[in-house]
Amino acid sequence: MPVVYFVIIAIVVLAIIFIKKTVVIIPQSETRIIERLGKYYATLQPGINIIIPFIDQAKTIITLSRGRYVYSDSIDLREQVYDFDKQNVITKDNIQMQINALLYFQIVDPFKTAYEISNLPNAIEKLTQTTLRNIIGELELDQTLTSRDTINTKLRAVLDDATDKWGVKVNRVELQDILPPASVLAAMEKQMQAERNKRATILTSEGEKQAVILQSEAEKTAAINRAEANKQQAILQAEGEATARVRKAEAEAEAINKITIAVGQSSNPANYLLAQKYIQTLQEIAGSDGAKTVYLPYEATNLMGSIGGIKDLFKAE
Repeated sequence: MPVVYFVIIAIVVLAIIFIKKTVVIIPQSETRIIERLGKYYATLQPGINIIIPFIDQAKTIITLSRGRYVYSDSIDLREQVYDFDKQNVITKDNIQMQINALLYFQIVDPFKTAYEISNLPNAIEKLTQTTLRNIIGELELDQTLTSRDTINTKLRAVLDDATDKWGVKVNRVELQDILPPASVLAAMEKQMQAERNKRATILTSEGEKQAVILQSEAEKTAAINRAEANKQQAILQAEGEATARVRKAEAEAEAINKITIAVGQSSNPANYLLAQKYIQTLQEIAGSDGAKTVYLPYEATNLMGSIGGIKDLFKAE
């Protein structure tokens, strides 16, 4: 009985091992490459798969796990990301800097991945480094710092084309850090500061220029307004004086006309007016020094004649 018991247990154990080796369950988004007697046989799909134990074997490939290369018989079909360490590159203008990149790729043909390349992660890393050096070597420092999108696009195109024969699709490449030397950073900082000072000086000078222009325009407008006001004042004053003279002349003409009517034809109106002027002038001269001096005009005869004319005028009235 004990021997039979052990035989039954051995048969059960072997059956379990056989079933386990025969039935292979593949998770979603993974696959395995099966070799039968060392030759490619099939690519297993997600779900339950049946193989022949000890005859069919899964091919192992090298993958990157937590920064280390490991052997695995499963191939992950999901998009993967590789974070490469910083590497030294030299620009076209001989500036050495450090760059690290992120690479997003996906295995689309497990057969090529298993048989066309022995160490896929290492191959992708070396290809990325050399390609990145070539691209940066064609650019100057300023272009490298301002053309990340261009570098990413070129790098992705080159890597995608080169890794196609490995069954890999490169979806995206991102440059994380671009670190120039400390001396270059200091020079760039000084250049940026100088550029800021330059812009500040330009803005200040532009402001002062605008202020001077506005002030000169204001002074010009004020001078024009003053000249216009003086002009209008002179015009009004001249018009007032002309009007006053016209009215004065009209008044004098009216007075002469009335005198002429009053004296009639017996006397000359001019003598009457002249006599009035003489008398008015004598009054002004006599009143200028307190009436202490008496002035007689040189032509006293004409004065007396004018006064006589006035006397005749009163008699006529």
